[in-house]
Amino acid sequence: MVITIIGAGYVGLTQATIFANAGFKVYALEVDQNRVDIIKSGRSFFYEANLDPLVENAIKTGMLIPTTSYEDALAESDVIFSCVGTPDNPDGSSNLTYVFDVVDKIINTIGESSKILVQKSTVPVGTGEKIIKLLTDSGSNVSYVSNPEFLREGSALIDSLWFDRIVVGSNDKTASDKVLDLYKLVTGQRGNIAARAGISTSGRDSKEGEYITTSVNSAELIKVTANAFLATKITFANSIAKLADATHADINEVMHAVGADPRIGRSFLNAGRGFGGGCFPKDVSGLISSGIEYGVEIDILHAVTQENESMPSYIVEKVIDHENGPLTGKNVTVLGLAYKAGTSDTRRSPSIKIANLLVEHAGAKVKVHDPVAMQDRQTLDALADDITVINDLTEAIQNADAVFIATDWPEFTSLSPSHYADLMSGKIFVDCMNSFSPDAIRAAGLTYVGVGR
Repeated sequence: MVITIIGAGYVGLTQATIFANAGFKVYALEVDQNRVDIIKSGRSFFYEANLDPLVENAIKTGMLIPTTSYEDALAESDVIFSCVGTPDNPDGSSNLTYVFDVVDKIINTIGESSKILVQKSTVPVGTGEKIIKLLTDSGSNVSYVSNPEFLREGSALIDSLWFDRIVVGSNDKTASDKVLDLYKLVTGQRGNIAARAGISTSGRDSKEGEYITTSVNSAELIKVTANAFLATKITFANSIAKLADATHADINEVMHAVGADPRIGRSFLNAGRGFGGGCFPKDVSGLISSGIEYGVEIDILHAVTQENESMPSYIVEKVIDHENGPLTGKNVTVLGLAYKAGTSDTRRSPSIKIANLLVEHAGAKVKVHDPVAMQDRQTLDALADDITVINDLTEAIQNADAVFIATDWPEFTSLSPSHYADLMSGKIFVDCMNSFSPDAIRAAGLTYVGVGR
């Protein structure tokens, strides 16, 4: 089968590259000509570990064809994956403009040929029913499948090759079976793909994910529900962290013991500066909006949003209230701009919120550094005007009165406390993600400030 991936972003390019390296001819359809040109050169336009070698190989072998033309991409494709963005509207609902634009383009391009449209974009429940009606009313011969993605930026290739589950929702069993067969064929090639990417297969080859078939509505609801639940776990840990601060408990100790209960588990119970990125905030607000549309109030998710938004300012206020005094006019370094380690994505990054608050609220002189997330125009536009971007890590730390570890990149967490102490002129060390040992930081002569510690 020939495949078209519409939208070559974090999900689309990763999926297109994997299919191409598994032996499928894949068109990567992207409206941004600059992105297409970068992909044609054999690399990704964003940072994702181990992805570039696969992009390079797929381009060299001719199995990956980047294009801006719907006509070229759809003419010979059997399966079309829609991986376009679904940003949220000001009211928190999902903006589905790009999703329905894709449907219109398909209807107006393919004629009477038979295709399978696979929706990989995160959409609110009920979207698939609307798309199926549009396809049916147009007379097109297109089967519809909902196939939500569960990739984590920073480990997208591993999550794709060694997945927990593949969810396929459709009322057309033939179409859903064909989509599942695509993934099964990729699984058979994952060892070769991993080797080409430089990913170790040690301890992974035996992992078998689950193939789950559902209705279209269930598939759509599975994706946003999973993300909203994980966001709720993070927020719960942060709420208890505030209580731990007030009672002189240690949230790491608390959540380690709480997570030992197998009914709860330790994952996503790490307190810190809150979640960001292009999925969790949007999916929480989207699920709230879907509930309102269908007359269901999901109050717990309103609380999740409010609590998460409070965390950057909570950390900054905690430092300002510290015995070392205000930060007005002080040299402050924020290490980390990406919303998480392993990605260049800074969408809704709590780290950027912290940096901006330090300038706008605390009156500090702020320098920032991130291993990969400093050159993107969107990142630079999100930073307050008075913030200085520093390309060298040592230079960023040097002569700082306070250092905020805002993203837990290994480049930051692997530095010894004494190394920080030697470079800094002040003593305030703010561990925004609770990645360091408070005792080790204090032993280096620094003042430790954590979240719930």
